Amino acid sequence: MTIDPGVAQGSTSEGSRDREAATADGVPPPAPAPDAGGPEQPAGPSATLGGERRGSPEQVALFLFITLPFVALIAAVPFAWGRGVSWLDLLLLAVFYFIGCHGITVGYHRHFTHGAFKAKRPLRIALAVAGSMAVEGPVVRWVADHRRHHKHSDAEGDPHSPWRYGETVPALAKGLWWAHVGWMFDREQTPQHKYAPDLIRDEAVRRVSRQFPLWTAVSLLLPPLIGGLATWSWQGALTAFFWGSLVRVALLHHVTWSINSICHAVGKRPFASRDRSGNVWWLAVLSCGESWHNLHHADPTCARHGVDRGQVDSSARLIRWFERAGWAYDVRWPKSSRIEARRVRPDRDSEEREGASVVSAG
Repeated sequence: MTIDPGVAQGSTSEGSRDREAATADGVPPPAPAPDAGGPEQPAGPSATLGGERRGSPEQVALFLFITLPFVALIAAVPFAWGRGVSWLDLLLLAVFYFIGCHGITVGYHRHFTHGAFKAKRPLRIALAVAGSMAVEGPVVRWVADHRRHHKHSDAEGDPHSPWRYGETVPALAKGLWWAHVGWMFDREQTPQHKYAPDLIRDEAVRRVSRQFPLWTAVSLLLPPLIGGLATWSWQGALTAFFWGSLVRVALLHHVTWSINSICHAVGKRPFASRDRSGNVWWLAVLSCGESWHNLHHADPTCARHGVDRGQVDSSARLIRWFERAGWAYDVRWPKSSRIEARRVRPDRDSEEREGASVVSAG
């Protein structure tokens, strides 16, 4: 089943033609980057330091970056119970968490992957850097994986479907583990030239993508630097590293991975989509609105995922602020007609009595 991506509300005719070129699964067709010129090349330089097949050193590094923050997350409760946690540590955790989270949701996901809005060059670069600081991989690699996911969502070829092994309880348990963490250890990686050629042609984005180790170091070292300077002590630096770096990264990782696993296994499905994506309300705040996942898969290029009343979507709010500042434009805000056309209606009369949901642009 395919879904017509439609035309963005309030966009210019040129912007509308760009949006109409998007495919039904939310994967934009290859297009020149904003600053690209000259003839189109079939392939460009690699946008990551590794190749298309992950080697043993990369596997070890990945294992450490997954397990060490997770160990810190487990240790956080007894650590806080025995020693307490300072307001500075919690502030650093929250600030860096939401910088990285919005870098993923607004930048990596809604802008780079799906083209839900266009961004001026400084914002485009800033979003790539902020997403890199979430320590979830280089922007081009992340986008390639996610576009592949949408192309084959919950079907053969999806890199992280929880239904990979079947529908029995043991198969689903195994599939949830695969969708949450296991898929990242697959040595065969998504070909970036096939799924993200537009980003590879953008020199600035390609540079940020290749600088991923640098931005990872910045993300991990800034909290202890700030904590050490604020308290003028090594103790302050150490606790800031524990809470603002390790615990923060682990929490953000598992919230993001829960969109791949939990939101494709459970949750309400008020909109028609060709997969099993669901809305999981209790992840909405920590995921910055990404857990309204059913609407996203029903209308992938929409800039707002939480379209019904009471659905918190801080990413959409941030995009609205960028638009008002003139940094973002051609934003694909939801239109009532598009939303209602995708809504599942088992009993139209009953729904009309309950009242239609309110769709807000931001």
